Amino acid sequence: MSRRAARRAAYRTASDIQEGEFSPMVGSMYAAISGLRAHQQKMNVIGNNIANVNTYGYKTQRTTFSESMYSSVRNSTGGTATTGGVNAAQIGYGCTVGTIDMNMRTGNYAVTDNPLDIMLDGDGMLMVGPIKQGIDAADTDTLSSLKLTRVGNLRLDNNGYLTDGNGNVVYGFKKADAADDYDTGNLVPLRLPAAGDDPTAEGDRLALNSIAISENGEVTGVDGDGKSHLIGCIALGYVDNPSGLTHQGGPYYAAGGNSGNLRPGTCGNVVNAPDDSPVVSFASKMVSGTLEMSNVDISNEFADLITTQRGFQANTKIITVTDEMLSDLVAMKR
Repeated sequence: MSRRAARRAAYRTASDIQEGEFSPMVGSMYAAISGLRAHQQKMNVIGNNIANVNTYGYKTQRTTFSESMYSSVRNSTGGTATTGGVNAAQIGYGCTVGTIDMNMRTGNYAVTDNPLDIMLDGDGMLMVGPIKQGIDAADTDTLSSLKLTRVGNLRLDNNGYLTDGNGNVVYGFKKADAADDYDTGNLVPLRLPAAGDDPTAEGDRLALNSIAISENGEVTGVDGDGKSHLIGCIALGYVDNPSGLTHQGGPYYAAGGNSGNLRPGTCGNVVNAPDDSPVVSFASKMVSGTLEMSNVDISNEFADLITTQRGFQANTKIITVTDEMLSDLVAMKR
């Protein structure tokens, strides 16, 4: 056999491998390459987790592997009256990334002493977005256009709107009058009342000396005369599968797909929603003066880092050994 023919025999194409016609040495090469890619992807996820260990509201991610498809050298056959059955003989093509999941577990407290900073202790997410006059609480399509976040670094803008750190207005429920129940059928941007007799009028907003957010999400302010004013109740977003939310970058998530439809809710029983209302009552509470820290467990990440590095090294060793075996095969004619 010539040297060129030996090389052709040693290095088969990927299509040959997928059809089950390949040298075991070349098959090990492709399996090791798939292992390198999978471990590199896991390393990217671990690196992102460690990089965000001090990012408020960050939810750690986990990578799982799955086996690649198999080539059957021999099929499984049942026994007959004269012969016994045989098991299948299969050779795999390595591994691939199976899933990259989010762990939505609540993180620890980070005390900020800012009364407008809030942490959600429990389920639910703040609903923020552009300014709209009102959103029907049962309109799932419009609700899903809002962003969801666990980072409650809230503040008031120059027009009196309650916003997050990136200028998205916070949505919630309001009362028509202090004696009325909250209007649970309509979500509105939370805003300071007007300075005049009509709290819903446009123009200058009421000047308040202090603003506080209670455990159930009610936002109240006190004016210069010591009179208390109820601004509204912060709404929370609820989906059946929080791990199915789509990360939009930064602290924001979007509902849809496998997360299920977005439904509004509140902490505790602060709203008196009718039985047919889509509003959900959470057992969560809001802790003012704090923000939620990342839920990354740095010790677990370093342990995963070590095992992932060792897995990567083992796959590189397979490639090195396979290369040596192929070199020996090419050198047989020398």
